Amino acid sequence: MSAVTIWHNPACGTSRNALGLIREAGIEPVVVEYLKTPPDRATLRATIAAAGLTVRQALREKGTPYAELGLDDPGLSEDALLDAMLAHPILINRPFVIAPGGTRLCRPSEQVREILPAPPGGAQPR
Repeated sequence: MSAVTIWHNPACGTSRNALGLIREAGIEPVVVEYLKTPPDRATLRATIAAAGLTVRQALREKGTPYAELGLDDPGLSEDALLDAMLAHPILINRPFVIAPGGTRLCRPSEQVREILPAPPGGAQPR
């Protein structure tokens, strides 16, 4: 079966729900705990772009040093935002899922169903 990867934070309910939906579809994904093993700059940039997002749209504000780092400044470049995300991986919103149907920031978690491969002989579980 095609590989599915989730950038996962076990402390996040949305991330846990997305992981559960992937497994419910009969897929055991590659689970990357991105707080322990953050992506490199090129992978982070490419994943955000593949999801159709800007770097700013992939930033997480809640429960992060977003405000104290002044990341709400609209004049900050995407490179500056990426620097902050690489220095503080908690700023990377989650869960990103890379699957045969595309790459998505799965918020809400049910969006993961849109990119998972269909099970043999059937439709996606709903």
